[in-house]
Amino acid sequence: MSSLQDQLSQLVYSTDKGRIEPEQQQPQVTPSDGFAYVRRETKGRKGKGVVTITGLGLEAKEMKALAKKLKQTCGTGGTVVGETIEIQGDKREVIKAVLEKHGYKVKFIGG
Repeated sequence: MSSLQDQLSQLVYSTDKGRIEPEQQQPQVTPSDGFAYVRRETKGRKGKGVVTITGLGLEAKEMKALAKKLKQTCGTGGTVVGETIEIQGDKREVIKAVLEKHGYKVKFIGG
């Protein structure tokens, strides 16, 4: 009788906790090897060039702050996609100077 009573006494629904959501997993950040890889891309952008920066090994909040600094310095737009920063236009030399000031070694990839 006690096992039946235990099964009946389990909480099925409660309004005091609000919406029950599954636990959020923290996104995994790929560790940096000390190099920031800077590449110019036009593929899939209708000929418009962007500079992508990868290999930074930063958390999302720090990545957005660095992207904001780069956009302000370059005077262009940009975005953060996953672990990549995209800056519009071909401002590789300006980006290199900013990244070196933040302590990264910069490697240019591609042409």
